[in-house]
Amino acid sequence: MMLRSPRIRTGLGSLLLALLAPFWSIAQTTRITGVVSDAVTGETLPFVNVGFVDSRISTNTDLDGQYVLDTYYATDSIRVSCVGYKALTMPVVRDKAQTIDLKLKPAEAELTELVVKPSENSAFSILRRVVANKPVNNREKLGAYEYEAYNKIEFDLNDITEEFKQKKLFKPIAFIFDNIDTTDAKPYLPIFMTESLSDLYYRQSPRKRREVIKANKVSGIENESVSQFMGDMYQNVNIYENFLVIFGKNFVSPIADGGRGYYDYYLVDSAWIGHNWCYKLTFSPKRVQELAFEGEMWINDTTYAVRRIEAGIDKGANLNFVQGFWVKQEYEEVQKEVWMLTKDNLVVDLNVIRDTGAKNKNAVQGFYGRRTATYRNFVINQPRMDAFYEGPDEVVVARDPSSDEETFWEENRHVALTQQEKNIYHRVDTMKTIPRFNTYIDVISTVITGYYSKGDVDYGPYFSVYSFNPVEGHRFRLGARTSSTFNRRLEFEGYVAYGTKDEQFKYSIGGQGFVSKHNRQILGAYYKRDIEQLGQSTTAFRQDNILSSAFRSSPNVKLTMVEEYRVNYEREWFTGFSNTFMLRYRTLLPRGSLSYVRLVPDPLEFQVVDAIRTAEFSLNTRFAYHEKFVSGDFRRVSLGTKWPALELHLAFGLPNLGNSEYAYQKVVGHVYQRLQLGTLGWMRINAEAGKLWGALPYPLLIIHSGNETFYSDDASFNTMKFFEFLSDRYAQIYVEHHFEGLFFNRVPLFRRLKWREVVVGKAVTGSLDLEKHLQEMLLLPGMYSLNRGPYAEVSAGVENIFKVLRVDAIWRLTYNDHPNTSPFALRLKLFINF
Repeated sequence: MMLRSPRIRTGLGSLLLALLAPFWSIAQTTRITGVVSDAVTGETLPFVNVGFVDSRISTNTDLDGQYVLDTYYATDSIRVSCVGYKALTMPVVRDKAQTIDLKLKPAEAELTELVVKPSENSAFSILRRVVANKPVNNREKLGAYEYEAYNKIEFDLNDITEEFKQKKLFKPIAFIFDNIDTTDAKPYLPIFMTESLSDLYYRQSPRKRREVIKANKVSGIENESVSQFMGDMYQNVNIYENFLVIFGKNFVSPIADGGRGYYDYYLVDSAWIGHNWCYKLTFSPKRVQELAFEGEMWINDTTYAVRRIEAGIDKGANLNFVQGFWVKQEYEEVQKEVWMLTKDNLVVDLNVIRDTGAKNKNAVQGFYGRRTATYRNFVINQPRMDAFYEGPDEVVVARDPSSDEETFWEENRHVALTQQEKNIYHRVDTMKTIPRFNTYIDVISTVITGYYSKGDVDYGPYFSVYSFNPVEGHRFRLGARTSSTFNRRLEFEGYVAYGTKDEQFKYSIGGQGFVSKHNRQILGAYYKRDIEQLGQSTTAFRQDNILSSAFRSSPNVKLTMVEEYRVNYEREWFTGFSNTFMLRYRTLLPRGSLSYVRLVPDPLEFQVVDAIRTAEFSLNTRFAYHEKFVSGDFRRVSLGTKWPALELHLAFGLPNLGNSEYAYQKVVGHVYQRLQLGTLGWMRINAEAGKLWGALPYPLLIIHSGNETFYSDDASFNTMKFFEFLSDRYAQIYVEHHFEGLFFNRVPLFRRLKWREVVVGKAVTGSLDLEKHLQEMLLLPGMYSLNRGPYAEVSAGVENIFKVLRVDAIWRLTYNDHPNTSPFALRLKLFINF
């Protein structure tokens, strides 16, 4: 239900608002009052001009010589001038109420020398005022505001040629090409559209935002991948920020504080835009390949607010798959000295390479993404009661029951649909009933998700059907899970695998279901018996992935047979803050070159241990402020947050539960943040620390993540071997910086190739109480502690090779005396990015 609260208008609320109004005004505007008089006679001077220096904000004194200036657009001083008197300038304290009386001295008539000098670019003086007034013109200055927003997103197929339409593949659905729009530069076919209507509320102190979605309507293909793409592409472009993050890249705003270092500006016109006299400035990037815009903007001559802007990404920008990006925004003065965005149009032209069937000939298959947003019903500086803003979620869905009816949209759309847009809903519904069309969608979904969907069952993942390792030999695996058509609240999954060398079956079965979709409560239970690679990071290729088998730098012989019973419960208290409770019982059996050996003191002998059995209860807490997600039925994709993501993992060994043998406690803390650094690119930082209490055998210690493949793993030490380092306390940090072509863009050859630079540094320090842990189990040759000092590696790489490949040169800085290690390595990675 939508939370409703009346505005503060009556009774005690009105009294409080009246009492607070002067203080609110003081906090938001600069108010100056005073009297202008003759310094000699003391007589007040009427009709004298008083204004802010370097501004058009001014006023005249009344018959009694009194004046009032009250504005958001104050500068640091005022100037008063009158015929027959010397001009006078006085300092001002901005954002305060103050009284400044001005006494003018009579002027003595004298002729002065007139000096004529060449002036600067006339656009620069306007730009300086735009930059100076950015904090005032940005709507975040307001104490509170609210408005109604209408968003329409459309996804189109473009570059549709006759050859493309005649392909055998499309014959069963050829009717869709009857709706091609040829009015644009490229003929296009709309295939997806969504509309939404919402109310947005903002309060400055304490800062709080809330969006209530009143209605939404979707036509087209809905899945996590499409939704994630839409989430990345369609974001608000706030030109008052110095850098605009688009496609994950940092574009310099045309009105950035240091914009003159990136753009050429020209003043080309002035005219009335509505009721506002405006200057027209054009702008273009100074250098090819820089992430900057080309376009024009109209600037109001009094407030120096942006009235209208049209901008596009320069064709030379270092971007992949983007043929064009255009944005057009209009701002209006909805209240005196309050400028708000009222129209926002955005178009993205993407392309991929497709085979035409002709020899050595490829064509570009393109897609349009369009967003149209309009805003109205503005309410300024009328905050609602505190209770209205309470609640952890910024976005609340409170759909109007009548929004399913077309009459609702006809009455509430800000902009009426064209006939072409109306046809989208009918056309997509029709296509969904055609078997061949559904087959196309199934193929695309299989490639993206790894699963082939057939009725109530998804089969896969396909990349694990076959793999190879020295322990199992040739491994074959078949897996399946129930699909959303079976049940949107309950999912079962399992697989069976067989190795031709060990001649053993491996298998897993389990399921999960929603206890409640409110606050995302999921309960799961699983059983598994399978081979695992302990010490492998969560981002590495799965041990049974065919690529993991094919691109190994050394044989995979340090494997473990794991039998596991697991029950877990996930609860999201509010968006970005969640807990996961887990109880698991595991039996570990060594395979390959691993063995479990214990030294028995009396009599002194080596004892082989056949298995390790342990029971564990864990609590994982994760908090990412303002994190946004796109959710499927059970799985979801994070769209990230500009704030650090914090994670705390607590685990407790439960001895005597079943045949569990070990009592221990473990604490691990993790921090992740991605930083946008403007023209310097972007950086991501992972920092982690942990500690174990209790005497444990080596498979239960902290095994630092190594990598024995030629494929680069972001979350592993890429020159470290599996099981090479063990700890019971540690701290580690990964820092990765992407320069986005900062240096290569200045080299003509590299600029054409659009290569980009990346550097990485990784280090871990830790310790291991050998005396305590060796009583439980001996370490094998090739296993070490970090007691001598930290382990570190650094790398320098080139990414965006052929738009998909990254190559890193990695240097191992410490522990190079260990056998079978190398101080230098090359690693590859597939990395598709804009």
